[in-house]
Amino acid sequence: MRNRFTADDFGNNLRSARKAQGYSQESFAHAVDLDRTYIGGIERGERNPGLKTVIKIADALNLDVADLFRLKD
Repeated sequence: MRNRFTADDFGNNLRSARKAQGYSQESFAHAVDLDRTYIGGIERGERNPGLKTVIKIADALNLDVADLFRLKD
């Protein structure tokens, strides 16, 4: 088991949570007042959101910030 968390892991967690709640990238981007392409970049591990953005994302998904940083098996 690996124990190193990456931007790809964060993006995968975001994508899973977003889809589980029925959001498209576009509707979620609108909900958090960010550009759709920025959300896509985060989900692909290409963009590194700042703390305020991570908090905004977690709040919109009704998650604890820590949930977005959990390694999945």
